[in-house]
Amino acid sequence: MTAADPDPIDTLLLVGCGKMGSAMLERWLEKSLASHIIVADPAPLPGKLAEDARITHERDIPSSFKKDPDVAVIAVKPQILNSVLETLSGATIKTSLFLSIAAGKPIKVFEQILGRKQPVIRSMPNTPASIGRGVIAAVANAHVSPEQKEMASRLLGCTGLLVWLENEVLMDAVTALSGSGPAYVFLLIEAMAKAGEKLGLPPEKAMKLARQTVIGSAALAAAYPDIPAAQLRQNVTSPGGTTEAALEILMKDAALQKLFEDALRAARDRGKTLSH
Repeated sequence: MTAADPDPIDTLLLVGCGKMGSAMLERWLEKSLASHIIVADPAPLPGKLAEDARITHERDIPSSFKKDPDVAVIAVKPQILNSVLETLSGATIKTSLFLSIAAGKPIKVFEQILGRKQPVIRSMPNTPASIGRGVIAAVANAHVSPEQKEMASRLLGCTGLLVWLENEVLMDAVTALSGSGPAYVFLLIEAMAKAGEKLGLPPEKAMKLARQTVIGSAALAAAYPDIPAAQLRQNVTSPGGTTEAALEILMKDAALQKLFEDALRAARDRGKTLSH
């Protein structure tokens, strides 16, 4: 921390320490974002987390707190969220900010169980957030103070690019685009590698070439954020060349664009169904 950094969060409660929860916890510790973190998870913590003096590990959610945590981060599976909130409601946490990374669960679920005046932020990180390279969308209810929003920005922003939404209805579209998006990119790598095999490349070399092509292209896009993706594509495409020949197939009748539109619409609609 530097002199310009805000003070660490006094007390943070993390409920659920699975892959995403533990990855976020490691980032918070690395950035010294909290002085004391209570981790509620039935599983033992990995070695270096178990040894960190800033962490208190509880196998069950505490039934009461000497002082309300400044923020309660909820990182559990959606199917057990309601029971977790019921337990926390019994612990009378009234002043805490609830920060949810539980997929598909709207803010109203929290308000119905905890009370309509409970400060709640819903967020949607994608899996690259586990290595600090994610994109996270977040939306706050009307009871979140500017200070609480800033606190959430620090906790979420250390895992990647944070985008605040004004309307929760957009969260299903976010889930379809960036939440599920890494799977689309991995499918692209698979498809490119298999196509390379069909051209005679050994499988391991085809996969290595496809994977690094996507990694390098993403890095190039990141290096030039002000250049539109369409322009980056055109920069690689020489008239009458090999790339143009391939793109004529991929872009014929806008078929690929339509596939993506149909795919994202299906993901959005599934998200709406799961949230009810």
